[in-house]
Amino acid sequence: MSYIDELADAIRGAVAPHLLPDGDTTVLFRMYAVLALARGWAVALEDVHDAWSAWMSGQDPEHESLKPLAELSPAVQGADRPYLRAILAVVHERGIGRCPQP
Repeated sequence: MSYIDELADAIRGAVAPHLLPDGDTTVLFRMYAVLALARGWAVALEDVHDAWSAWMSGQDPEHESLKPLAELSPAVQGADRPYLRAILAVVHERGIGRCPQP
């Protein structure tokens, strides 16, 4: 298993099972793993939504939430929050993105 897949599995495991999308979410959680590595503590709700949008574009290109986060209602925006929390939990647990000690 690659380090990306291992991190993706950790993020998936930090999301409540009933919130996981149906179908194959391998690519989605790989994108979340890349966000964790690239953005660390700076990962934002918009980043999570953009990754979801990229994944959903291949699943259901006509999905009603395929628009910028700011154009969605607060309730719909909230659907991305558990994934942001999961990414940040794994970032914290693994010390990703911390400033190196001099």
